[in-house]
Amino acid sequence: MKTTHPVTRAALGVAALVVIALLANWLVSLTPLGNRGADFTENKVHTLSSGTRAILTELDTPVVIRYYASRSTDYMPEDLKLHMRRVDDLLKEYASISKGKLRIDNLDPQPDTDAEDSANLDGINGQRMNDQNLFFGLAISCLDKTSVIPFMDPRDETMLEYHISKAVGEVSTPTKPKIGLMTALDLKGAPAMMPGQPPTPGWVIYQQLKQSFDVVDVPLESSTIDPKEIKVLLLFHPAGITPDAEFAVDQYVLNGGTVVACLDPFSVAAQMTAPQPNPMMGQQPPPATASTLPTLLSAWGVAFESGQVLADPALATKLGGDRLGLAVLTLGKDSMPQKDDVITKDLGSVTLFLPGAITITGKDGITANTLIKSSTKAGFVDSVKASQLDPSLARTLKSNGTAYDLVTHLSGSFKTAFPDGKPKPPADAKPPEDKDTAKPAYLKEAAAPGNVFLIGDVDAFYDRFAYNVQNFGGQQMASPSNGNATLLLNLLDQATGSKHLIGSRSRSAIRRPFTVIQEMEADFNKTVGVKIEEFQAKQRAAQQKLSELQAQKSRGSELYLSPAQEEEIKKLRAEQVEYSKLIREQEKELRRQKDKLSAKITLLNVAAMPTLVVLIGLALFIQRRRATRAR
Repeated sequence: MKTTHPVTRAALGVAALVVIALLANWLVSLTPLGNRGADFTENKVHTLSSGTRAILTELDTPVVIRYYASRSTDYMPEDLKLHMRRVDDLLKEYASISKGKLRIDNLDPQPDTDAEDSANLDGINGQRMNDQNLFFGLAISCLDKTSVIPFMDPRDETMLEYHISKAVGEVSTPTKPKIGLMTALDLKGAPAMMPGQPPTPGWVIYQQLKQSFDVVDVPLESSTIDPKEIKVLLLFHPAGITPDAEFAVDQYVLNGGTVVACLDPFSVAAQMTAPQPNPMMGQQPPPATASTLPTLLSAWGVAFESGQVLADPALATKLGGDRLGLAVLTLGKDSMPQKDDVITKDLGSVTLFLPGAITITGKDGITANTLIKSSTKAGFVDSVKASQLDPSLARTLKSNGTAYDLVTHLSGSFKTAFPDGKPKPPADAKPPEDKDTAKPAYLKEAAAPGNVFLIGDVDAFYDRFAYNVQNFGGQQMASPSNGNATLLLNLLDQATGSKHLIGSRSRSAIRRPFTVIQEMEADFNKTVGVKIEEFQAKQRAAQQKLSELQAQKSRGSELYLSPAQEEEIKKLRAEQVEYSKLIREQEKELRRQKDKLSAKITLLNVAAMPTLVVLIGLALFIQRRRATRAR
């Protein structure tokens, strides 16, 4: 019988092991287990947030993501190719976590193809690059609702997960989010008082709310608010709110509701939009310019100054006529401490008009997150004088060095502001007609975590202060004049999208700067920069002298260089050679340091894992030898 040579048997065994390993790796990659891994990065940049995971695991209706990417073109920029691979991995993770409820359709919209027609129907028209129309966008659909991300810009990679998760949450909700609006202002406008007069238009911000949400009016005297029906409760200048309504808001929050409260110590908009007194109807009460939540705020661990407005000389705004609005605060990025919060991340600036100050006093179980704040030079001033831009305020303003909150997010398990239950009605009030004598149960502690957003100003969203409004042929056209409206709409978008997205952060960037290389280059520039500037200054001086001599020659004079001039030129040329040599040596040294660092990193990448495997093998070998000897 012919025997196989040992070397041949060994080669066949190795080949079989390789084939088995490849097939096993391929089979595992087809299972959900094959898409899992461990994320050891600093900020977990390859791990989906808990909010995204909650949204995907709660899906009860199939969601389809049509992923349009021009993969077969040779004109795709390198940064887009790299970003495309990251998006591929991200969407695979989405599909894996959803357990079959989310499907990814990969489409390459080549010219004159069904994929291109589908992209156009979804409103994704591509981007013109290198004379080519390149596609790189998403269309997220569920039933008859579709949300589109037309182009996934690599510069916006930190917000990509939030945008996708928000879109998934939106399309999986069958109807518009319903928000309750409780306000003492007439945001809707009013019909004409007399024939021939134009009607009073509604606030632009209210019209925008109607476009995006199902807005339901909630009276200031409401006794109950159902969190299952009202997604978000917007308290917009709730001046004159009754104790019963405050109790209803309290129970709404304890049931896990979300409240956005725009309060104001002195509302200019309330004065300007108040009905004009009619002599035939008698004297009308003055408009309520201040609004607060007198019982709720202290229970939430917050104090709100409603008697005076906040002025800040460091953030004061220059107004028309070179007048200084000491209490008209223009707040930029420096006033927004949460750099990765999706509400304020893309805001340029916000302008608040005679705002009130929010002070966090603190309550157990409630977390306060400052979104916008004043500087430490802020102080309180008289409301009327501030509205009149009184110049004396700049001389009398006193600051205690405190930076006050202007926009704040409270979250957690709230406790009731009414430990004795529903407020008792006034003595002269009529008894309720309800024949049911059973005493209803009221919550004293949170049944679910709630969220409260506080904004210390209402005027910031008034047309005159937030928009540039123009009329064209009877049609009103409005464009934002600052980031005020965007602030409120961003906040409501997050609050109404999904409870899992409230308070979410932007994702850390995958691309990381080479800080060590940058420090090396900075040290090089610092060391050689002074010498380079010195050389350039001497070079310019020498060039100027030579230009003067050349100008003399052009006027017909004989050009004779004195020995001193010739010596100076030689000296300058010698210095030029010396400095050029020095710069080249420094640049060579910098390149040597970079190459040395690169060699170390390459060695670690190539040798670290094999070395670790060898060490583990040696440890197992030594342990086995010890066990054998013990026997």
